[in-house]
Amino acid sequence: MPTAYFDVDGTLVKTNLLHPTVMVLANQATPQQSLTRIGRALLDGPRMAWAERSDRRKFNEMLFMHYKGVTADRMAILSEEMFESMLKPRLFKGSVDLVQKCKDAGQRVVFITGNLDTIIAPLARFLGADHVISNRLEFKAGRATGKLMRPVVAGPTKARLMVEDARSVGHDLAHCHAYSDSYSDVPMLSVVGHPNCVHPDKQLASLAVAYNWPILDVDTVRISP
Repeated sequence: MPTAYFDVDGTLVKTNLLHPTVMVLANQATPQQSLTRIGRALLDGPRMAWAERSDRRKFNEMLFMHYKGVTADRMAILSEEMFESMLKPRLFKGSVDLVQKCKDAGQRVVFITGNLDTIIAPLARFLGADHVISNRLEFKAGRATGKLMRPVVAGPTKARLMVEDARSVGHDLAHCHAYSDSYSDVPMLSVVGHPNCVHPDKQLASLAVAYNWPILDVDTVRISP
């Protein structure tokens, strides 16, 4: 039985890592604390924009530094709220059908994402993912330190984690599938026998044409099982 590996943001859901971050920063104990956190994030914006273009791992580390001090309990509550108000309404039209099609084909479904485990958990339950590989915040005394646990899930590391995951369950990556929208995920697409580009960005679309990789649009059409 092969595995289907899915990137999440931009592939299954019309979101990116900034959307949940804004919600976390805007939902602090007091309005003043929320404004302070948002202000700091805005000042850090140019550095994060540079990192996003040059080093996805560094971008993730910089972004999640802004979660410092948030309690684990608060993250759990906000994650459920995010799913209902942000993620579920922004699912691409064919996302449910695409995941179900993989499951009906006997494939093990794994989400591999730079987003946080707590944020992705409700979506994974809803879509029926069998496993999630994601970033994890470090907590001490119940509060986020602002650091990510290792390994940081981004770029080429995704491919390495997929290799390790497939090996752990005895699956041959040559028979596995991968789905992503981003050129930064070329390593994870290249490591499987069946790469799929889901409404890809410009760079990935060009590569898909060159390598004859399937290009899927799950936003304007439904995927029939």
